[in-house]
Amino acid sequence: MTDVVTEGAEGRRTRILRAEVALKALTSGPASPERVRRVLEQTLVYAGAACAAVYSPSQDGELLCLVESVGAPRTLFGLRDSYARSGHSAVAEAHRSGGAVWLGPKELAEGAAARRTPSRDFHVVVLPTRGDGGGGCLLAISERRDGFDSYDRECLELIADTVGSPAPARAAEGGEMAAGAFSLAMDTGQVEVGDDILGLFALTRDEFDGKVETLLGLTVPEDLPSLMSVTEADHMTIGERELEFRVLQPSGPPKWLRLRGRLLPGGEGRPARLVGTVADASSLRSDVTDVARVQRLAAALATAGTVRDVSQAVVSALRKPLRADRIALAELEGDRLVVTVLDPPEPESWPELWRLEWRSEWPDAPVRAMPTLAAALREGRAQIWPAGTALEDALADVGPGGLAVLPLPAGNRMAGACLIGWDTPHDFGPDERALLTASAGLAGQALMRAHAFDAEHELVGMLQRQLLPRRLPKLPGAVAVARYLPATAGLEVGGDWYDVIPLPDNHVALVIGDVQGHSTAAATLMGQMRTALRAYAVEGHPPDVVVSHANRLLLDIETDLFATCCYVDVDMEEGSAWYVRAGHLPPVLRHPDGSTEIPESDGGPPLGVMAQADFPLSVIRMPPGTVLALTTDGLVESAEADIDTGMDRLAHELSVSDPAHLGLVADALLGNAHRTDDVALLLLRYDGMALRPQRESWTVWRVPEAVGHARRFTRRTLRSWGVPQDDLDTALLVVSELTTNALVHTDGQVRLDLTLLDSRLRVSVADTSPRTPAKPTNIGWEATGGRGILLVEAMSEIWGSVPVSGGKQVWAEIGLSRP
Repeated sequence: MTDVVTEGAEGRRTRILRAEVALKALTSGPASPERVRRVLEQTLVYAGAACAAVYSPSQDGELLCLVESVGAPRTLFGLRDSYARSGHSAVAEAHRSGGAVWLGPKELAEGAAARRTPSRDFHVVVLPTRGDGGGGCLLAISERRDGFDSYDRECLELIADTVGSPAPARAAEGGEMAAGAFSLAMDTGQVEVGDDILGLFALTRDEFDGKVETLLGLTVPEDLPSLMSVTEADHMTIGERELEFRVLQPSGPPKWLRLRGRLLPGGEGRPARLVGTVADASSLRSDVTDVARVQRLAAALATAGTVRDVSQAVVSALRKPLRADRIALAELEGDRLVVTVLDPPEPESWPELWRLEWRSEWPDAPVRAMPTLAAALREGRAQIWPAGTALEDALADVGPGGLAVLPLPAGNRMAGACLIGWDTPHDFGPDERALLTASAGLAGQALMRAHAFDAEHELVGMLQRQLLPRRLPKLPGAVAVARYLPATAGLEVGGDWYDVIPLPDNHVALVIGDVQGHSTAAATLMGQMRTALRAYAVEGHPPDVVVSHANRLLLDIETDLFATCCYVDVDMEEGSAWYVRAGHLPPVLRHPDGSTEIPESDGGPPLGVMAQADFPLSVIRMPPGTVLALTTDGLVESAEADIDTGMDRLAHELSVSDPAHLGLVADALLGNAHRTDDVALLLLRYDGMALRPQRESWTVWRVPEAVGHARRFTRRTLRSWGVPQDDLDTALLVVSELTTNALVHTDGQVRLDLTLLDSRLRVSVADTSPRTPAKPTNIGWEATGGRGILLVEAMSEIWGSVPVSGGKQVWAEIGLSRP
């Protein structure tokens, strides 16, 4: 039977004794704001609290004001900076009654406290403080399903007796500041600091002008952005902040300092103030407590957006402090553990069973193959096995010198597990057990949030993919590839799109565009614009007419959004292209000799801006081997570089690429993309058509001999092409029937087109009527008409009708007996 170490009643009693010893050690020195914080941090370690805060009466006695808070940001639980003493809040009730107030999820939902930010359940306890200061309240929050047990409550009572009731922080009076303290007026930037802080910045009192900009100017430039985010009120409203930064010294390397601050709201003529402490961190950095590690992990998890981010944060927080040889974090999906991160990542560092399950970047392993792990997940508690414990091979090889398994709870289920292993015998101390337990709770909740984020991000990506072409068509004489990358920031759908549209007569339309904004409305409008442009293109309109129609359509939709677009009509036979720009980036050309060009051309305004807009046509010559690149601004524009610089970089990267592998070229071009915006990229390599069709056209005039003229034109043309006589008779019959139908059933101009490619002859007759000819289903012997379409169907291999600009085109293809 496996020796499993868990925290029983004896362990909990030991925890209370350790809490007493720790609190006694913390209160042995003089009273200070730092001591209050250190005492308050013990709620995270010994009572398993997710967040804790202490409140004290204001100077006028009307409010209970926040003095200090630790753990997760208090705004996640709806905690305020102050509460009225006469109000109905839990803090006020505990202060007035002098007794504890315990609230579970049900009570919170029934009372005014139900108006909180998070949707998950949690438990709240408020205890009156009975220290030297007296008269305050200790508030603690637990996210565990059962809240605080009796041992947790006993620890909380000890901490409440110890923390006392310090006065709320306020600006210094008369220029006197506590050691290491500062007070910054957010409206003027005037800061009050003590001589000890000035000494850390290598300044004297005479040299300092009282402005925060003077201190910021002495910091290392790389650390300035994070430091400025603390000194701006908009950023500080989210709660307490702690960071480390470097300041320049007259000689020697920069000095590391640690800042802790909290924003005190203003009112009644008083400005908001940032108060806190600054201390020398050069010695603190080498002696980080487990509480600080938990806090750093909580801060990292608060900003972790994806499952991979959560996993990396846990590995970074635990492996080095615990001196572990390997650490794995995995999600629980059904009966399998799907690994999200391994450290080290090499397969040979992990058990053989894991390597057998290595199907992708990380392995997944069945839980049933590790019954000891399955039992730990069922119990839901952190468990530790020292060196020499008999375990199944899949676990024993993870930590031959000791193994810790941390089930990651999230609500009413297990989100996953974290495995930490050592190669040499490892002595598990009580502090390590507390660190592991606290970390597991934080990681489980963060993993569930990240999993929901990943699922929603995948849903957004799926929606975006549904709005774009599933695959690109095969083109005669060219190869096209496209790529789309969604933005990594946020979950909103982007408005970038692309399309490749095959057109008659070996023409191909390339379209790329970008709808303003990132929202569902932008994605919807993008789908509408892509469909409209494709419809106008298939009708046979030239590029400027297609874009003009799309512009009028967008104006008629009456949306507040606009769109940019570049439309290119490529003639595969001639190796040329006409294109139109509507507020969009120009194409980039890579010539066969490797040189690149960004054509200079006039463009029109974005779509949906002006009703009477001109969209000038520009021409491009494309000899075989030319690569045409179309992209959106997400690839070439960033905070560090403008569009012109980005376009030049794109042209250079295209020039040094190998166009023989167009997919690899597209991937390489996207390698340096700034993912703050979505990116669409469309590449076409023109190779030229190996076999070009022969074409002739004839305008059929409405005269009595019109059909005879069409037959003579057809006979003369096909004989010049060398079409055999039997096939020529078939073609003449098809021409007679299609031409007759157009003249009899339509008005306006009629045009006959003949196209020969290899052994296939295509006969097309265009007219001005949009009505498609209908094949009769029943014709009597006495009928004098209606057999024309039946004859065309019988004599041709395939026939059909397509809409074109101003009407339709009826066509039939005839297979020749020889080329």
